[in-house]
Amino acid sequence: MSNVSRLLVLLLVALTTACVHRPAREASGRFVERELQVEGTTYRYQVFVPSAQAGGRHPPVILFLHGSGERGSDNRKQTEVGLGPHLRQHLADFPAIVVMPQSPEGRSWDGAIARMALAALDASVREFDGDKHRIVLTGLSRGGYGAYELALMEPLRFAALVPVCGGITQPPGVPERLQVEGVAQAPDPFAAAAQRLQHIPMWLFHGAKDEAVTPDQSRHMDEALRRVGADVRYSELPGVGHDVWDPAYAMPELWEWVWAQRR
Repeated sequence: MSNVSRLLVLLLVALTTACVHRPAREASGRFVERELQVEGTTYRYQVFVPSAQAGGRHPPVILFLHGSGERGSDNRKQTEVGLGPHLRQHLADFPAIVVMPQSPEGRSWDGAIARMALAALDASVREFDGDKHRIVLTGLSRGGYGAYELALMEPLRFAALVPVCGGITQPPGVPERLQVEGVAQAPDPFAAAAQRLQHIPMWLFHGAKDEAVTPDQSRHMDEALRRVGADVRYSELPGVGHDVWDPAYAMPELWEWVWAQRR
C-alpha cells in the first residue's frame, strides 16, 4: 500500500470514528464539574454545556447565582434550585452555556466570591467557546442581589440582567446581612444602582406574596430604572411567594427576550 493510500485509510477511519461518537455528544446538553483557584482558595463550580445542535458554534452564556439555601462546598446544591431544574427539563434544546458557581456557607456574592464567579465565567467562555457579546447574568434571592453586585463591578460585561426576587437594600425579615455593597453607602441606593446600570436591559421578577425579600425591592428598582430611561421589564406574579424562580424560568417569553439580547 502506498503512503498516499495509507493516509487516506487513516483519514477515513478518523472520520468514521468521529461520526460514530458525534451523535452521543450532540444529542443532549450536559453538566460538567470544574474547579479554579482564586486568591489562594480552590472553588468548584458546574457548567451546563448545550448540545452542538442547540447551542451552535458560539453559544450564548448565562451566569447563574444561587440563593442562601444553596451555599456550601458540595458543588451540587446550586444546580437543584432555580435554573438547574429547568435545564434538566430541556437538556436537548436549551441553547446556552450556563455557569453555576457555588458560594461558601455564610458568604454573599461580593468581594472574593464575586471575583470567583467572574473567573468561573471567564474560564467557561474560553473552554466552551461562548459568545462574549451574549452574556446574561441572573440570580435568585441572595443571587438576585448578587446579579446587581456583579453588574456594578463589571458594567460593560453583560448583555442583560434577570434578577429574580432580588433587591438592593436590607430586607427587614432577613437576619443576615443582605444588601448590594456597591451602592450601600449612597443616599438612595436604588437611584445609584439605576444610574450606573441604566444601559443594561433588565427583566425583574418578584412574587407578590414574597415575605422573605418583599416585592418593594423590585418595585423600587423598577421605578428607579424607569426614571433614568432604562430598558426594563418588571413581572410581579400575583399569589406567588419567594419561590418565584420556578414560574419565572419556565416562562417562554423570558427566554425569547434573553436570546435577543446582545452587548
